[in-house]
Amino acid sequence: MSKLDMDREFIPVNFAILTISDTRSLSEDKSGDFLSERIQSSGHFVKAREITTDDEEKIVSHLEKLVERIDVDVILSTGGTGLTGRDVTVEAHKKIYEKEIEAFGTLFTMISIEKIGTSAIQSRATAGVARGKYLFALPGSPNACKDAWDGIIENQFDYRHRPCNFVEIMPRLDEQMRRK
Repeated sequence: MSKLDMDREFIPVNFAILTISDTRSLSEDKSGDFLSERIQSSGHFVKAREITTDDEEKIVSHLEKLVERIDVDVILSTGGTGLTGRDVTVEAHKKIYEKEIEAFGTLFTMISIEKIGTSAIQSRATAGVARGKYLFALPGSPNACKDAWDGIIENQFDYRHRPCNFVEIMPRLDEQMRRK
């Protein structure tokens, strides 16, 4: 079972938040606000916070720029993971991924079922790795962001979390790039 090993030192991680919405501005972005607060209260840093529309090319462009930033380790996008025609965040993410973290979507669905029952089937939350960075595509609702952060992401970005966590493998995420 997972637990915190308090003999290990906490290592802060640098996050970026990308909100995808045709209707919200940063001042109305409750999900982005929630994630920003949780990231900082957990001891991490928010290095970028951006918003873009539900346009696949624009989302890809934002993700690529964030992946290239040296001061960003993790990118959390929120919005555009549903089933409607304008929901293209998942497709944009998958254009960037070198490896998909398939269990994230499964685990997110399991957590969502506890909260919203079979309506969890409508989410396509996903995660992956690209050029040494973690990327997560979260639904746009604050409750879904809460479920993802509290149920998965917070623990995986706490170096003290055992038996394993994403922080401890961060230095090796881009090792294939160094071999070339």
